[in-house]
Amino acid sequence: MNSELRKDFPILSRKIYDKYPLVYLDNAATTQKPRQVVEAMTEEYYNVNANVHRGVHFLSQQATDLHEASRETVRRFLNARSTREIVFTRGTTESINLVASCFGQAMMKEGDEVILTEMEHHSNIVSWQLLQARQGIRIRVIPITDDGELRLDEYERLFNDRTRIVSVTQVSNVLGTVNPVKEIVRIAHEHGVPVLVDGAQSTPHFRVDVQDMDCDFFAFSGHKIYGPTGIGVLYGKEEWLDRIPPYMGGGEMIKTVSFDHTTFNDLPYKFEAGTPDYIASTGLARAIDYVDSIGMDAIEAHEKDLTRYAMERLSEIPDMHIYGPRTLEHRDAVISFQVGQIHHLDMGTLLDRLGIAVRTGHHCAEPLMRRLGIEGTCRASFALYNTREEVDALVAAIQRVQQMF
Repeated sequence: MNSELRKDFPILSRKIYDKYPLVYLDNAATTQKPRQVVEAMTEEYYNVNANVHRGVHFLSQQATDLHEASRETVRRFLNARSTREIVFTRGTTESINLVASCFGQAMMKEGDEVILTEMEHHSNIVSWQLLQARQGIRIRVIPITDDGELRLDEYERLFNDRTRIVSVTQVSNVLGTVNPVKEIVRIAHEHGVPVLVDGAQSTPHFRVDVQDMDCDFFAFSGHKIYGPTGIGVLYGKEEWLDRIPPYMGGGEMIKTVSFDHTTFNDLPYKFEAGTPDYIASTGLARAIDYVDSIGMDAIEAHEKDLTRYAMERLSEIPDMHIYGPRTLEHRDAVISFQVGQIHHLDMGTLLDRLGIAVRTGHHCAEPLMRRLGIEGTCRASFALYNTREEVDALVAAIQRVQQMF
């Protein structure tokens, strides 16, 4: 990537502890924001701020146009058929909870089953456990290999006449595993079962096409793709969004209300109760415009090169253990590792003192950690603005920490 691009991200020029240049490698948790996103949101707050929908005055109409234009930007980005299939949420977590709650209420009863994977984020586990507690559903789990890839042979065996939905991550936030979601969807559809895909870790890194994938639901977060926090998307096929009840009640999601009866609004507003974060939707649209201006294929190529280089450099370190797939064909821009007997928290803390920002802990994936037989890892995750020089800085810092132990 062009070094000029880094100038779009002012935070990358910061000094950490007034000494070290920031090396930000915590992008799987959240990405930094380019000027274009922040400035678009500031511009709207200063000049177009008004509540959207139903307002007859000029500012409300203008804000509504921006909000709905953002929905079209998301539709195009995902290649959804219609903006009716694009629901704005607070993020991937709310999107998954929406599906678990609404689909579960309408389509599942005691004894019915959902299929998850052993590598899921807590948001795609706990939301179904809440349904399990309320309605007595069962959770089935696709196991993984020692290299962190799904056992598709075992997946096929999990289906039975009580299977109602499959909910899987497209990319593991710990292992970087890129799951074969098209094959997962194909198998599920052969059994007449819909699929929800968690795209939090895929949408920032490579092209996503929900029609090609043929998934029934797809969720992602704005803050992981250079957009603002507190905004996300649930894509749902229109046929499913029509069939399931709304998630919350309130303004916007209704057509008529009386004390005897309420009729719900058309899609997607049926699922958007209350005032939406119309400023953040503008920020998300500008973030999508930003990655589109670079090109998702170019971003993917850059990050694959960076991940390959990082895997090679990190493998040179004695006692280095890297988790997840060995080949880049099945791995995205995430590397979780441990070095010898150095506790991951100690490693992360000392790397921070050298200006290196990585994530430590179980990464909201405790069942996966138990499968791996560990408490946690250090995780370096890459974005379009990271460089080989930053990888070299990470390696040098790890070696320096090793010397301390």
